[in-house]
Amino acid sequence: MASTVEELVDRLALAIPNEHTDRYRLKAREHGIYIQTGSFLEKDDRYPGAVFNTTCLIGPEGILTRYRKVHPWIPWEVNASPHDLKGYDEELFPVADTEIGRLGAATCYDWLFPEAIRQLALKGAEVLLRVSAYMDPWGATPPMDWWTLVNRCRALENMAYVVAANQGASADHYPPFSWPGGSMLVDYDGRILAQADPGPGEKIVVSGIDLASLRAERERRLGHHMLGHLRMEAYAGYRQAIYPGSLKADEKTLTIAGNERAIAEGKTRWDQGARNASEGFPR
Repeated sequence: MASTVEELVDRLALAIPNEHTDRYRLKAREHGIYIQTGSFLEKDDRYPGAVFNTTCLIGPEGILTRYRKVHPWIPWEVNASPHDLKGYDEELFPVADTEIGRLGAATCYDWLFPEAIRQLALKGAEVLLRVSAYMDPWGATPPMDWWTLVNRCRALENMAYVVAANQGASADHYPPFSWPGGSMLVDYDGRILAQADPGPGEKIVVSGIDLASLRAERERRLGHHMLGHLRMEAYAGYRQAIYPGSLKADEKTLTIAGNERAIAEGKTRWDQGARNASEGFPR
């Protein structure tokens, strides 16, 4: 993992579109398919000093959406979150309306924040796409099978299909890291439709998605309609800002030290907010 933005820009970062997205577009057109890419480390002249972790939805007509990871894996990732950039006015959670359904994507660590995936669902997403290099020990096998647990929870709480692709790689090749694989498809009730056996190496997972069934369930259900039952005004905690972003006013690029400083401030803000809220609790 690169520890500085300068390393990312020098070694990996690309503008979008590029030769790789062009090749995806040609394959999508050739086969009449939609492709959610893996991560690009993206540089954009409109945001100097920032490198985004970006995934693109590409169809036969070209790039449909560009999702920039809102929750980088701090403190270790020095990718920029668009949330933290002053003046950023592009859509944080884009959803594409396609012939195969309304598709929305988010990346890896984003999925540990129910609020992020809920934004896609509130914008009408029917299929939630997860691109990940999600490491062990938070993998696809008990007792810490976060990968499987989180994918199923995000599906049922948003009444949406989840298509989740994860890297599978051995620590023999990437010490000290390994990735558990376990790519999977989950239906809107949290049922696993198909899943790759956990472990390193390439695997292909295939399952059908019944959008007519999903749309009928969203229409007919009274109970367990978690989107229609949201009491938005009740969630007072969301009116308080917590994570401040890692850049100070005089800084131009992210650093691990800056991430650690921002994490400490975020924990302090959360703790103070919890203390303030508890003053109204019965004792």
